[in-house]
Amino acid sequence: MAELPTRDAGSGPDAAAAAARILESLRGSRGTVELLVVSDSEGRAAGARMLVRPDAVEGSLGDPELDAAALAAASRERLARGHGGSLHNLQTPAGRRLQVYAEGHRPRQELIVVGAGHIAQPLATLGTLLDFEVTVLDDRPEFATRERFPDAAAVRTIDFDDPLSGIDVHAGCHFVLVTRGHKYDYECLRRLLARHGEAKPAYLGMIGSRRRVRATFIQLEAEGIAHEAIAQVRAPVGLDIGAQTPAEIAVSVLGEMILERRGGTGEPLRTRERIVERFLAKKPPAGSVK
Repeated sequence: MAELPTRDAGSGPDAAAAAARILESLRGSRGTVELLVVSDSEGRAAGARMLVRPDAVEGSLGDPELDAAALAAASRERLARGHGGSLHNLQTPAGRRLQVYAEGHRPRQELIVVGAGHIAQPLATLGTLLDFEVTVLDDRPEFATRERFPDAAAVRTIDFDDPLSGIDVHAGCHFVLVTRGHKYDYECLRRLLARHGEAKPAYLGMIGSRRRVRATFIQLEAEGIAHEAIAQVRAPVGLDIGAQTPAEIAVSVLGEMILERRGGTGEPLRTRERIVERFLAKKPPAGSVK
């Protein structure tokens, strides 16, 4: 985690103040890790709290070495990606020992599916199972219906001249563009990538052929969108699992989101762990001569 610029001295906020700060941070679409000292071998910091956000630290354990160790524990909760909490044992070179509980609080995780066609349906269903708050957007009233998307939190009919009207774009948003045409993808991407100084979505993916993706990117570049911003778009979207059906494509897309949120390599676990090669005795092929 990068060095954090501000730190307030003292033992940090009490429980009520910490809860208020966390809620304020989440409303601003920022993740927060709360660090609570459960025990201290010297009895000096028990009950002390630190709040760690991407841009600031509030509170201190009263020792620079312990503060640094606590910040490392906070980084392992992964700030905005963290979920739940865990205990961490800290110790200074002088032998002082602390047990700290680190709990990550992240902004609400939203999946915004732009386009209500056949791929959008399994995206909405699987996204809900993965604990996303799902919103489906389309300009066709006959497609954007509750009957077609019973699991979505919201289904809205939009105008593609202003597709993000009423959408709160924040750091917990995951956009997947599965519209029926290049011009609709372009308009959504243009508005999302041109947000200067505003929160960027956690994930921005667009389905489409190489030709469709290339045409969209060339048009964005011609409009003055920075190359670095265009490079953040995941297009074609998803992991290479050979997906063909709408449900398989949804698995591919959401698998990439999980990979981004939780971390990992995308490598098959069997290949990584190599259980057979490492732990089973090698036997000669049947019929071979010893």
